[in-house]
Amino acid sequence: MSEKISIGLRGWRFDEDEVFTETGEVRPFDEISDDTRRRLVRLSAIFNGPCDACWLIHGDENIEQCNVAAAVYGEPLNEAVLCDEHEPDFLYWFREEGGAEYAETDEFEDAFHEWFLDGGRAPEGYGGLEHVDTDPRDLPEPELPDPEEFGDEEDEEDHEEKRIDLRNMEFDRDYPTGGDT
Repeated sequence: MSEKISIGLRGWRFDEDEVFTETGEVRPFDEISDDTRRRLVRLSAIFNGPCDACWLIHGDENIEQCNVAAAVYGEPLNEAVLCDEHEPDFLYWFREEGGAEYAETDEFEDAFHEWFLDGGRAPEGYGGLEHVDTDPRDLPEPELPDPEEFGDEEDEEDHEEKRIDLRNMEFDRDYPTGGDT
């Protein structure tokens, strides 16, 4: 049975055997399911990007004050991208404030943003999830397809595109999912 792993950001889980060969090389994209390809391509655009909650606070004018994203929840192009500081806020919204009702809907990202902008925050000391971080693995760089092939072209135009180098990403093999996010 294949292990579930996170690649680059916590949250999205991948079957290790679907993404990597037995020798640890990235499988050719034509051997990977459509959903996994979409998520990997989207990771290339959001990896090392700003946290959504920080961006809502600081805006584009002060983007340098935003923390770098550490986790992603939701569906590609309709996701919440969060730093370690704001992940508990998202988890609180999702678990305690009705956010779960937006799972797998087009309103997911906007609903979290609205809640956060209205002052929504996790109570002090809200635990969130415990994470088990592992060392990055030395992996080859895959050939990524054009992101426009997997997403809505109009939405993709608003996002900076970059290649993802799986060799420098951290893999979390024992990350508790905390639900279907």
